[in-house]
Amino acid sequence: MLQELAAHLGLVLVACALDALIGDPLYRLHPVRLLGALSLAGERLLFAVGLDGRGGGLLHWLLVVGGALAAWWGIGYGLGRWHPWLALAWDCFIAYSLLCMRDLLVHGQRVLEVLDDLPRARQRLGMLVGRDTDQLERDGIVRATIESLSENLTDGVLTPLWALCLFGLPGLIVVKAVSTLDSMVGYKTARYARFGWAGARSDDLVHWLPARASVPLIALAAALLRLHPRLAFQAARRYHACLPSPNSGWSEAACAGALRIRLAGPARYHGEWVERDYLGDPQWPTDLDGNDLRRALRLILLCCVLALGVGLTLAPLRVLMPW
Repeated sequence: MLQELAAHLGLVLVACALDALIGDPLYRLHPVRLLGALSLAGERLLFAVGLDGRGGGLLHWLLVVGGALAAWWGIGYGLGRWHPWLALAWDCFIAYSLLCMRDLLVHGQRVLEVLDDLPRARQRLGMLVGRDTDQLERDGIVRATIESLSENLTDGVLTPLWALCLFGLPGLIVVKAVSTLDSMVGYKTARYARFGWAGARSDDLVHWLPARASVPLIALAAALLRLHPRLAFQAARRYHACLPSPNSGWSEAACAGALRIRLAGPARYHGEWVERDYLGDPQWPTDLDGNDLRRALRLILLCCVLALGVGLTLAPLRVLMPW
């Protein structure tokens, strides 16, 4: 049991170390890109044979999630027949490829670096958010960047990392496959309202607990940075439901409180002005600048470090529990 625990902890630490040192690898056969290609191919096939409702969506879910698990296991099994170290290297590579803590911070830092050059800042922000960025001023760019950082803290860092720690590589692969499905078909449009139901609901499910656990994590990081931990709890309780997602409002509202700023609010999407509620008390500022983004980056960085500590504490359950 101790040997199994040591191997599991080693996998987690190696994956996190590679992510911290190198960042997300960019190449055509990246596992997430392959998941997207598998999702698209399966969607086209099922729509072609008329399976475009909830039943087809469930088959699509099983195809993508099952295909991802089968590919990981099959390649690992084949490599293990050559040499056990090859299978271990394969597992470390997949785990590293599916974590993206460094990239989240890098994208925020890249916006901060060019904040005085609004056209370049808007362009870099456009890689992070779905809203229109071509008319945003500096405060809007900063606010949108912090929103992206705080939202992706849950689905990009906490859920994948804790899934790896608690359930091993199969858990991490399922989480990333589900997130990919949500990003591909989880939309309330005429095409995907029924077909994408399984992907969207499963994504809500896997992020449900990490989203709520993000609040004490953000509050602890705020306390260590001498920010506003009490406001993090208060804002999460008051404003988490202001966003349509059942999960993203928790970490966004908590970060707004921790930094004592207002996030969200009205924004333009695809040329249309969308009225949204603000996250945060009316007296908190919305006119944000580079100092606010620096504080947010420090907060998210510390949250990532604390999340790893929580994950390593939970990791022994992977060995002790029957899953």
